[in-house]
Amino acid sequence: MTDLEGLVVDWGGVLTGDLRGVVHRWAAGSGFDVDTYISIMRDWFGEPVGLEARMNPVHALERGEMTVPDFETRLAAEMERRSGQAVDAAGLLDRMIGEFEVAHDMNALVRRARRSGLRTGLLSNSWGNDYPRDGWDEMFDVVVISGEVGMRKPEPEIFEHTLALLGLPAAACVFVDDLAPNVAAAVEVGMVGVQHTSYEATRLELEALFGRPLG
Repeated sequence: MTDLEGLVVDWGGVLTGDLRGVVHRWAAGSGFDVDTYISIMRDWFGEPVGLEARMNPVHALERGEMTVPDFETRLAAEMERRSGQAVDAAGLLDRMIGEFEVAHDMNALVRRARRSGLRTGLLSNSWGNDYPRDGWDEMFDVVVISGEVGMRKPEPEIFEHTLALLGLPAAACVFVDDLAPNVAAAVEVGMVGVQHTSYEATRLELEALFGRPLG
């Protein structure tokens, strides 16, 4: 008999298709070099050098401290600087978000988990985007979007906030994310972490953890 009662999942890369595919389709459709974008993200997501992490533009965007147009302008300018290629800043992130595809199998798994009696939550780092929230009422007891609460993964406070809303202790909850640092952060606060790589692998692991069929 398991003591686990809650399932918290990420959105991009878990309830949607693989993020690498999104980025490559976005770059191809927008006519810029994907490797330039990846190198910028690697630098911006990395450890801050001489500045507190709040100065990081990605972190600021995810916390809702920077507007989307501001971020788009900074990203386009940096891409131009590195590649020498003009990049249209207007709607840059909208064009990326438009490439996301719903992972219907994972969405259905979360609905089945909730119907089975588990408490469910969404915990997502937002890039200022609108989420396709149709059906979320039947999927989630709790929805936490980073830009709406001024916190971001992997900060422990956002996990603690989500747990408080769920009304469950960390040890009673499983967290699923495609990014290893976010899974590690959830484990640090006492949750059970699962790194999502595929529907089948995640389903099997969650069924073993919760002791119930979810397929």
